[in-house]
Amino acid sequence: MPKTTRTVKKKSDTDQNLQRKYLLWSIFIPLFVLLLLGMAYYYTPMRHWVNSFFTAPAGMDRHSQGEHDARNIALMESHGQHIFGIDISQYQDQVKWDELHTINERFPVDFIFMRATMGMKAKDKKFVSYWKAAESRSKIRGAYHYFRPNENSVKQAHNFIQTVKLRPGDLPPVLDIEERPRTQSMDSLQVGLRRWLDVVEAHYKVKPIIYSGDSYFNDFLEKEFKGYVLWIANYNFWVDTPKEHWDFWQFSEKGTVGGIKGKVDLNMFNGDIEDLEKLTIPY
Repeated sequence: MPKTTRTVKKKSDTDQNLQRKYLLWSIFIPLFVLLLLGMAYYYTPMRHWVNSFFTAPAGMDRHSQGEHDARNIALMESHGQHIFGIDISQYQDQVKWDELHTINERFPVDFIFMRATMGMKAKDKKFVSYWKAAESRSKIRGAYHYFRPNENSVKQAHNFIQTVKLRPGDLPPVLDIEERPRTQSMDSLQVGLRRWLDVVEAHYKVKPIIYSGDSYFNDFLEKEFKGYVLWIANYNFWVDTPKEHWDFWQFSEKGTVGGIKGKVDLNMFNGDIEDLEKLTIPY
């Protein structure tokens, strides 16, 4: 009889030990998985994928043009101490430069960025005519290059240099990076971006501006490209103030501008006209 009691007690102790182990593992494993997911979110492209998943894709805008106009007007009114501009490309096919003065017939267009080149060889079909027209109408102008991650970065830089002749009073050259690479790592992409920036800076003797989306910049560029003037796109309807490090804020892709048929990208410079002139290539 005592032997049986000891056996039962021993079995009971063993069961309790197993239960404790199962309990510990049931707590430890989920915590470990959450830790790994957290590290992956902050230190790998996973963060960008997650953000993209919860962001409505282009073409699924829930707001009407009237709502966009109302939001844009309210935003510009609340930042009257700043100045505003637009960016255009061949997609704005017909631009009536004699009528291009204001946004929503209220806010002056003080600067214009124009797409000049794309990748190693492509050139915007309207760049040459737009570039001349902006100069003749005394608009502060800037040119940007659309970077294609899977093409040679140095050849892309030379494409821009051969196309764009900057003069005193123009804004520095702009590198537009929005795409993730298909055939290389993000580390390799960063090397390519650095090469483009270095080649272009050496040619024009001025540090380029970097354009990118808010989440893309935060996830892939912020740590590696400090000290550059930033032009950041964020169209979130409920964001009404630029972050401190946004020198330019592209706050809408659905602006209404006199002289241009269709939607136009709208931009805010985080300063006044004198601050913007200080940023231009010196005379």
